[in-house]
Amino acid sequence: MARKPDPTGVTDDEWASVAPCLTLMREDAPQREHDPREVFNALRWLVRAGAPRRMTPNDFPPREAVHQRTQRWIAAGVFEAMVHDLRELLRVASGRAPDPTAAILGSRTPQSTPESGHRAGYDGAKRKKARRCTSAWTRWATS
Repeated sequence: MARKPDPTGVTDDEWASVAPCLTLMREDAPQREHDPREVFNALRWLVRAGAPRRMTPNDFPPREAVHQRTQRWIAAGVFEAMVHDLRELLRVASGRAPDPTAAILGSRTPQSTPESGHRAGYDGAKRKKARRCTSAWTRWATS
């Protein structure tokens, strides 16, 4: 039974850009029971709603199928490839080179308080006994 489209579903243009990454097997593969677009719509709904998997609405594919397909996509590196392609596309569209040539690394070392006790470590880069905080950007840029 076809599901009535809703505003949270992927548009035709969006699907055209992500479909090559998400189709890991042939259309006529015997193990493909559910349409990848519907599985992707269910995943988008879960992420957008911030809901647990058990709250997946009944008009989407079964939550076990969504979970299994998502795990396969993660293992295949599909989402990283999509982000990489999108970043390159946006950089080229803004007139820059496809790959970045520099990264911003930032960290801060707040002083420890007596209450922090044993949690405070030693920041060797700054030669201080303190807690080292690295931003998410630093972790992403260096990985």
